[in-house]
Amino acid sequence: MTNQDFPLIFELSQESRTGFSLPEFDIPESDVDDMIGDEFVRTKDAELPEVSELQIMRHYTALSKRNHGVDSGFYPLGSCTMKYNPKMNEDVARLTGFSHIHPYQAPETIQGALGLMYDLQESLVNITGMNTVTLQPAAGAHGEWTGLMMIRAFHEANGDFDRTKVIVPDSAHGTNPASATVAGFEAVTVKSDERGLVDLEDLKRVVDHQTAALMLTNPNTLGLFEENILEMAAIIHEAGGKLYYDGANLNAILGYARPGDMGFDVVHLNLHKTFTGPHGGGGPGSGPVGVTEEFAPYLPAPLLVKEKGQYVFDDDRPDSIGRVKPYYGNFGINVRAYTYIRTMGPEGLKKVSEYAVLNANYMMRRLQDEFDLPFDQHCKHEFVLSGKRQKKLGVRTLDIAKRLLDFGYHPPTIYFPINVEEALMVEPTETESKETLDAFIDAMIQISNEAKEDPEKVQDAPHTTIVSRMDETLAARKPVLSYTKE
Repeated sequence: MTNQDFPLIFELSQESRTGFSLPEFDIPESDVDDMIGDEFVRTKDAELPEVSELQIMRHYTALSKRNHGVDSGFYPLGSCTMKYNPKMNEDVARLTGFSHIHPYQAPETIQGALGLMYDLQESLVNITGMNTVTLQPAAGAHGEWTGLMMIRAFHEANGDFDRTKVIVPDSAHGTNPASATVAGFEAVTVKSDERGLVDLEDLKRVVDHQTAALMLTNPNTLGLFEENILEMAAIIHEAGGKLYYDGANLNAILGYARPGDMGFDVVHLNLHKTFTGPHGGGGPGSGPVGVTEEFAPYLPAPLLVKEKGQYVFDDDRPDSIGRVKPYYGNFGINVRAYTYIRTMGPEGLKKVSEYAVLNANYMMRRLQDEFDLPFDQHCKHEFVLSGKRQKKLGVRTLDIAKRLLDFGYHPPTIYFPINVEEALMVEPTETESKETLDAFIDAMIQISNEAKEDPEKVQDAPHTTIVSRMDETLAARKPVLSYTKE
């Protein structure tokens, strides 16, 4: 499809054509000036397209078909858990009692909504093995920063001002060292061993009196369970540091293992991943943080608590790191997560992990003969392949990702983790059928064969999408974000 086939909405504009009639403006202009101020009052009409309702519906429907989402196709984006978002969650989030309330309402008028949030906090306490949970943080990286600020406040409250370093594995999410830096720490790397796990000897080498925390996800970003986690926790705790759990990969252990039982002190979760809130395209997200009892005083204020049968916000928290988000988190995502947890139940959440792990191992073993497998052991919810073999034939991992678009699949995460050359990180999630997995596997095998027999076909991909290859560096650095007729 070309732009000629699909004219942009501004190009459809015809003077005096309308798709919606606004109600009559019944506020006197003098009152508007008093309320808003002259400098903020528009003196001429906004330059918006004038189109009919039918035209605008077709425009946005056509735009939606140009994008990829979980509802339109397989989305094996490693470390992102792009699972199906049950529509029951959407129905509940749209109930009037949840969707038509206002954050400035008095707590006594929204006890049902506050009760849901309180019950969600308690559910997350049980799932993680923590003592207390806050729902304030807006997303995963925000949760990381919140947790690290509490760790910093804890050390400073104990007069431990020399603890300025946060240890992160070489396979860690890029947000981990970034969050540590933003929180005022120095990020220190610990190496992985030949099995893809944290090298205990290197960990002992980098831990010292300046260690504030170790940030870790378990299973790690390679999709491998850190089997020495208890020993790692002991090493960090004996040095006076704390253990931070990045909850990005919680989908692999639901109902089977809890971060609190592994020795973690602070945990962030991604409700928009593990607990099926829709995400991608910048949000919305939700990144609750759970802590052990010794960190509870530092949680963001206010904290939702239950007193004398009523749900109230506790602002009397002198040691708190303060509010980290306006109001109290992304409420709509919290409603969806609560609905998911209640409909699944404890046994259902265990099944989530079982099928996520089964699907990942099934795909990994079927693909290991066509692509290099850097760590040949059972994985958890995701696995990492390497395109080194294809690179020798002139086909890069980026080319493989682009070719997958021709089959209607979103590519896996590529070139990450950075400690795997030509990495392809695949996470099928538990919600995909065996038929979908097999079809994706067949596509990957076909691409592998094309790399041997017709590499140019892969190098020039995609062939069927509306937009083909672009200058990705230019697109990232100088994106065109507004309409221009040119």
